[in-house]
Amino acid sequence: DGISFTGTTLTWTVPSVIPTLVVQESTFLSKNILMGVDGQVIVNPEEKNYLLEHNETHIEITIPIGAEGGKLKSSISGGVYGIIYSINLFLEHTWTDADWQTTKYTVIKSITTPFMPQIPTVINNTLPEERLFNVAFGHFLPDVSLVAIAIGNVPFTLREAQHHGFKIYETSFSDRMKGFILEVSFDDPYVLKEYVNRNETKYTLLVNYTISVGPEMTPYYHSAEVECVIADIELPEAVGYCDEENLYLAIPTFGLHQYWNLYLGNKPLNRHVALTNGYLAATNATHLTLQIPLFAVGVIYEDVSFQKIKARFDVALRKARTMEILQMFSVSCNFNSSAFIICHPDGTITVSAQMKTIPAIDMSKTKLRDSSCKPREYNEGHAFFKFRVTTCGTSVRFEGDHIIYENEISYEKETLPGQSMPTITRDPDYRLTVLCYYRVKETLVLGAFASDPFISPPFGSGTMVPRSNIAVYRRIRQALNVVSRVSKDESFVEFYEPDMAILKRLVEPVFLEVELKDESPDTELYLENCWVTGSLDFNSTPRWNLTVDG
Repeated sequence: DGISFTGTTLTWTVPSVIPTLVVQESTFLSKNILMGVDGQVIVNPEEKNYLLEHNETHIEITIPIGAEGGKLKSSISGGVYGIIYSINLFLEHTWTDADWQTTKYTVIKSITTPFMPQIPTVINNTLPEERLFNVAFGHFLPDVSLVAIAIGNVPFTLREAQHHGFKIYETSFSDRMKGFILEVSFDDPYVLKEYVNRNETKYTLLVNYTISVGPEMTPYYHSAEVECVIADIELPEAVGYCDEENLYLAIPTFGLHQYWNLYLGNKPLNRHVALTNGYLAATNATHLTLQIPLFAVGVIYEDVSFQKIKARFDVALRKARTMEILQMFSVSCNFNSSAFIICHPDGTITVSAQMKTIPAIDMSKTKLRDSSCKPREYNEGHAFFKFRVTTCGTSVRFEGDHIIYENEISYEKETLPGQSMPTITRDPDYRLTVLCYYRVKETLVLGAFASDPFISPPFGSGTMVPRSNIAVYRRIRQALNVVSRVSKDESFVEFYEPDMAILKRLVEPVFLEVELKDESPDTELYLENCWVTGSLDFNSTPRWNLTVDG
């Protein structure tokens, strides 16, 4: 029928010469060609963006879809929104020929386009600085109405939406189409909120639109998801201080358990852990204050010397979902302490022994079980020892899930030989037993780092008790069933396959697990030296030490 369509135009093509009306085509002479819409002649078609063209064989009228004079109508086909355009055209062609002199030929044609899908668009005009979603939904013909919305799967009529606090209004576009504007506050309870990155919140608005289309009021549904990420979370800053016997950390409570949690090493710092470790926790409207005794589990001793201790306590702020460390809260102080024992995670024991005898003794003459182990420092009332658990005659035994290392500080008496036995001495008896407890299955994490070292969990606690006579197990050298493997991270959950080459930079930690499979109760495992080489030959060079002398 001479009708063709593109995505933007329709074209009506008519022959210039009608064979049934022109017998002698050689005498045919075109005089005038006019076009019109709805029976009205269009004198200047180009003013309305119509295009009228003709040649010796054809006359063509091209109309932009949506042009003035036609009608646009919304429609739904297969659940898809679209439009249909219709227009009533006529063509008037005047010519002369030898048979009929002058002929005026008029044709009227009603044209309707096929259904043309028009997927609605959602335009995000959100204003982060105002914490306001502004969403435009369009483009629609005037015969479309918004009848309902759902926010986060909660349905609202337009009246209910307005009453709740949502703003909904129509807007016009330059192409004579219209749309609907929806404004929703970031703080609305139906807006999804997710803590992301270090200090940002991702706000997500889920919208389902219900519109009525055309005079038939056919329902149409469209869903949209709009996101906005803004930096609106302030990471807390802790304040640390100390008194003569305790370290304190005051931590803001905003966001705790919602965005992040506190960790002591790899363990959550909850009320149970705090009570078990001997911490005191107090909260008010804004802060959590931790009181940590100097010799509590978890305290890190940066420097221990005669009657002076530099101690630090660290708490990690981790993201609740990903466990990523965001902040390290630390308090570090110097303490003057006259009597203490500290069991370090590397197997070093430091002791400041206080004299409590009458009469007084010379503290410079005190010693450990190995008489060559003398005090490193001393004065009239104290002696300071520093030694490793494998030296100075230290014995070891197992009790439950603990390894107990024991040594003894004693005094070398001065004796005066009498005329006959027994000998006579004025010195009192001085013996002090030193015990260090280490958990059998505690994990020690060692590594080389470019910045701050990893804060490992507490490994031991020490006490001073009166002398006790306990037999020492004798270590027997024998072949043992020892298994070692490398973990992929500090969790020690996933491990590399055996004999698999592992690439590590010099600043990366190596998480090594060594396990004794022997079930004999008299068997002990000491990890003395551990190193990395560039080849399978353990004696090759260069080598990088991980642990030396335990």
